[in-house]
Amino acid sequence: MKIETLPVDQKLALKNDGALEMFWIGVGSAASKKHAQSNFLIIKGDAHVLVDFGAVGPLALLQTARLLPTDIRNLLPTHSHADHIGGVEELFLTWRYSSVKRGGPKPTCIINEHYQEVLWDRSLRGGLEWNEEAGRGQLLSFTDYCNVVRPTWKTQQPREIWTIDFEGIRLDLFRTKHVPDNAADWQSSFVSFGLMIDGRILVSGDTRFDRDLLDLYADRAEVIFHDVQFFSGAVHTPLSDLKTLPPKWKEKMHLYHYADNYETQDIAGFAGWTRQGVRYLF
Repeated sequence: MKIETLPVDQKLALKNDGALEMFWIGVGSAASKKHAQSNFLIIKGDAHVLVDFGAVGPLALLQTARLLPTDIRNLLPTHSHADHIGGVEELFLTWRYSSVKRGGPKPTCIINEHYQEVLWDRSLRGGLEWNEEAGRGQLLSFTDYCNVVRPTWKTQQPREIWTIDFEGIRLDLFRTKHVPDNAADWQSSFVSFGLMIDGRILVSGDTRFDRDLLDLYADRAEVIFHDVQFFSGAVHTPLSDLKTLPPKWKEKMHLYHYADNYETQDIAGFAGWTRQGVRYLF
């Protein structure tokens, strides 16, 4: 893996020579004031996917990548917390009024049918269903803003996993054990996903400590990006639990979703902190 800093006067290219690339527009926790929220871009060849777009996503996208929501054409939302979907309403409205209403192509959202219903009915519908044409009886739906691409459910797996080959980027979306904090397992947790990218890069997604998940993917992954918090309990993975993992996993594990006091934490043995605004090239 190679890490390259994007020059401050350069706009991030959403195409490359075919290498797998990740660019984190934010790496902080929901309450972070220094490093935005944990949203990132996957780029490979002519394809790109924005994974999550939190409440400060539009500003973080501009500050780190010099990009606007109109530059983004493909979105994959992982779960319905504001630090992951709080900027989606702005993204959808931007898409509609800069492209769709003018007869241009709709952007794409990668989402399964169940989570589309959850995301629309419980988070987005209030701000997006009513529009300038509602007085004439037209209410909008999710698919008025974007085209939907469905991943396929992988059967006979140890947990719920969905897969898709999106324009040459292979994505496995696995359920995580995130909220509530008393959920015994991923089955009893609210819908939330992590990612395996091209069978090489593991992104844990928001999750409590889940050794079964790591047993499933960690040995196969070349690089791991893992959720972290600095105290016990709650709904993310305590650093103290990650420290119990085998050295072979920790040495390739980059920590993200961290609080602003991250510099006071001892992460000896880990690959390091996930860095905002740099290109990870694989």
